[in-house]
Order: sequence, then C-alpha cells, then structure tokens
Amino acid sequence: MRVFSNPVGSGSLWFDNLATANGTPVAYDPQARAFVPMPPFCINRDIIGCNWIAPEEGAFCRSCAMTALAPDPSLPNAIPNWAQTEAAKRWVLDNLGRWHWFRPEDPGAPPVFHLLAEGKTPVPMGHIEGVVTISVAEVDPVLVATRREALEEPYRTMIGHMRHEISHMLWWRLSLRKDFLDAFRETFGDERQDYTAALQRHYQEGPPPDWKERYLTTYASAHPHEDWAETAAHLLHLTDIADSFAASGLSSPELPGSHWEPYAEHDADQLIYVAAALTMGVNHVNRSMGLPDLYPFVLSDTARSKLAFVHDWLRRGAQGL
Repeated sequence: MRVFSNPVGSGSLWFDNLATANGTPVAYDPQARAFVPMPPFCINRDIIGCNWIAPEEGAFCRSCAMTALAPDPSLPNAIPNWAQTEAAKRWVLDNLGRWHWFRPEDPGAPPVFHLLAEGKTPVPMGHIEGVVTISVAEVDPVLVATRREALEEPYRTMIGHMRHEISHMLWWRLSLRKDFLDAFRETFGDERQDYTAALQRHYQEGPPPDWKERYLTTYASAHPHEDWAETAAHLLHLTDIADSFAASGLSSPELPGSHWEPYAEHDADQLIYVAAALTMGVNHVNRSMGLPDLYPFVLSDTARSKLAFVHDWLRRGAQGL
C-alpha cells in the first residue's frame, strides 16, 4: 500500500486516515488514489469510520456500495467488527484496483458482499457466483486465535479472508474465458471434481504427505478451487508486502531500484524473489519482539510456478489484456 501526500499541508497520510495530524477531515478518492479535504464523504463515515469519498452527498462510497447485507446491529460487537471488516475490504479492493479490477474501467461485474455477524453458530464464509460472504466476527482476536489453532492455520486475518474469498470471485470472472480454463486446469488440476467430497476427504484424512512440495498451505491441497484461492491470496500478500515496504521508504539490496513499483512489475519471478527476500528480513525483526512471523510460509518451486500463473492473469487486469 502506498503512503499518501497530505492535501492541506506537510507530512504524509496512511490509507486508513480520517484526518490529518492537525485534525483537518480528509477522505480517500480511490479513482485518483489520493486524499482530498472536501466532501461528499461516504454516508458510513460516522457509522463505521469509512474514509472514502462518495459520488454525491448521502451516498455510499464505491466499497460500501458493494455490501448488500450488513451485520445485524443487535448482535454483540456487530458494528465495531463490521467497521474493521469494511476497512480490510477497502484495503484489498484498492490493491486490486492497481490492476484495474472493480474500478469504473472494469467492464465486468464487481463482487457483492454479505458481511454477517455471528450469533450462536458460525457464519460459513465463501463465494457463490459473485457473492462473497464474510463473518465479521473474524476480526475478534480471541476467536481468531482459537480457530487458528483448531484449524492449524499459521496465518488468519480479515485481510487474508478478503483476499481468499475475492480470489474465488476473480476465478469466476476469469473462467468465462476458455483460454483461462484450459491453462488453469493444466496448472491446478480439474476443478470439476466433486468439491464437497474433496473437502470432506480433506477434513477427514488431512493433506497428502508431500503437500509442502506442491502447495502453499494444507487447505490448498483440498481442491483446485482452494489451491487457486490460496495461491491468489498469497500473490496479493507478497505483492502488497513488497509495495508497502518500498512505499514506506525502507531500503534493501533486494529492491530492483529506488522507484520500483511491485504492482507494475511484469516479471513474476522477480516480484516473488524480492517479496520472499523481504519477508525473511521482516520475519527476523518480528522475532526480535517475540511476535509471529509476518509471512510464515515456504515457497516450493511448484508454488512459485503457480504464483507466477496467478500473477500473469491478475496483472492482465479486468480488461483482459
């Protein structure tokens, strides 16, 4: 994620800012990729702290307009959890916008979001024909820690959920192209195999013994659909880690140049190599504070090949270039 200029003075602004350091209200314009100091602001600004501009007074911003179902406010912590969930959604949508996905120039359908609070039973998250369902309770640190341990997932965050589920939606968009499906099946396998049976087998038997040689995560081994979604999410992780590192003014001998832009990098191998090298350094810094690794994954040759495949298709952008 970029670091942004202050439109009314000196200093920088970060993506989630609602105001400058001296208290001047600002909002983010996703089309211009810049902060502006004037309304119209999103109607959700006072409700959940949305900091994007709206097309007109009293309207939703581009991101909030994609939410067709919002959480039941009567459920505990629904509104604060929703606020954090929408913030993660804005982050991921803006990342994807760097490749023209879901912007006005995108001729295809945008995702529709059902963001639901959990009552007595968990909300099943997933994607069906353009609709992405997310449990806003997944921002609760206690719940996340419990499920991370129960499911043996070393990384579980709301941004991770957004990237994974939106990646399913991106597959759905790309699958309208026959040339994509042929190439996908050659790389990931045939997604027409029974999905429900594959997941049941995964949860009953676990991943294959050699999963680390062929997949990024154990869940990716369950079915080609999940392999794609996990791999695409990881491609977005790595690209944004590299972009945020460079945008923050940090330096490393691994960076190709002082003005390198990861989202503009056409060489997938170069991008993956740089991002992986940077994560090793940041993992080392995290360990100095007793924190978990930022990116606790090992990239096999097969996983790198799949990441390159995803990079090629996502970087072509929504316009299918």
